[in-house]
Amino acid sequence: MKLLISALQHLVAAVLLLLPALVLAAPVMVLKVAGPIAPASADFIQRGLIRAADEGASLVILQLDTPGGLDTSMRQIIRDMIASSVPVAVFIAPSGARAASAGTYILYASHIAAMAPGTNLGAATPVAIGGTPEFEPERKTRPKTAPDTPGTRPDESDGNSAEHEKVPPKDAMSRKMIHDAAAYIRALAQMRGRNAEWAELAVHEAVSLSAAEALNLKVIDYIAADVPDLLTQANGRIVNVLGEDRTLETASTTVEIIEPDWRTRLLGIITDPSVAYILMLIGIYGLFFEFSNPGFVLPGVVGAICLLIAMYAFQLLPVSYAGLALILLGIAFMVAEAFLPSFGALGIGGIIAFAVGSLMLIDSNIPGYGIPWPLIAGISLASALFLVSVIGMAIKSRHKPVVSGREELVGALGEMLEDNTSGDGMARVHGELWSVHSAQPLARGQKVRVTGIDGLVLHVTSAEK
Repeated sequence: MKLLISALQHLVAAVLLLLPALVLAAPVMVLKVAGPIAPASADFIQRGLIRAADEGASLVILQLDTPGGLDTSMRQIIRDMIASSVPVAVFIAPSGARAASAGTYILYASHIAAMAPGTNLGAATPVAIGGTPEFEPERKTRPKTAPDTPGTRPDESDGNSAEHEKVPPKDAMSRKMIHDAAAYIRALAQMRGRNAEWAELAVHEAVSLSAAEALNLKVIDYIAADVPDLLTQANGRIVNVLGEDRTLETASTTVEIIEPDWRTRLLGIITDPSVAYILMLIGIYGLFFEFSNPGFVLPGVVGAICLLIAMYAFQLLPVSYAGLALILLGIAFMVAEAFLPSFGALGIGGIIAFAVGSLMLIDSNIPGYGIPWPLIAGISLASALFLVSVIGMAIKSRHKPVVSGREELVGALGEMLEDNTSGDGMARVHGELWSVHSAQPLARGQKVRVTGIDGLVLHVTSAEK
């Protein structure tokens, strides 16, 4: 019995000794996100957090480099981070990276915030539909009475530093957007214990911070050269995850880097506004030519696939339906120009409607989410030339004489093979022997012209003057 108790004691001691090693063995996952915050990056982060929870990861590091992005995608990422059972660290890296606009909100929502040297964050003013909110041209200032605060701007009128009072935007919609954004980032700052005052300043004044300034203002927790350096500094830190305090053990853990997979890359390609725009046009043209020429099949198949993919992309993008309607109206006008004698009025109107609709199609001025002018101009011109030329050729072909079939025989020339004195006889037309009927006598070898068809009998008359 004593031996059994002693063996059990040794077993328990061994388990207790191995338990810290088992805890340390929990991996750290690094999700790399570079580029605008978009549906593709939101989907990638969501799946990464789910995978981290399933595999029992101790920490997820979101390595971020972004100029900003869509509000809907940003809020989805933040919701997933807050609901995650695995703590999330946002690391602005490598050197030269930034977390502007939407990236600043995501950093504020993280359990741990870090930046690499030479990086920056801020400029969190929301971009309004049709452009940035409009501010008063002159700002009210008061003399500087306190030390310089990182993130404030110098007064350009006299060269002295000054603190700027917030001047509200002119229009009500912009004010609502900015106040909503300020309240949102303030709530995130209060939840994570970060500098809420500077967060509001980043929204109202669009200011930015370097890594050192962000650390001094308690916007971030660490400045780290790379991921191993961040893990060393974060070791032993207590974070609150879903209401439960958790101590991070990251000193000697394994690191698993997760790169965007084919799904994320594909979603990123098709949700690019320019790509979605081109896919939509291919779909519309493909279906149009399939309906105009039933039986070709290929244009209809390609058009339907491209149009469905474009509609999926537009579902995820801030699309203006007025712009989409103008594009369709412009195409309809350019098609009508080929059928109606409008002397160019419909064609010119169609090109204008098409170009304006293309400009309005993506209802946002967020960096990376506009359709370039050269692309719109090139496609507008190419669409006009293509539709007018192709449809014009189709119309001309309708006015050409028939070159095959029974209808082509009318007007054809032939040669009598026998004398025709009774009105009926035989003639060779297009190398074929035909029974012919004529109201006048015709001689063998005489040239005749077909004037009509009655079953298998051709009505002919003399072709000689």
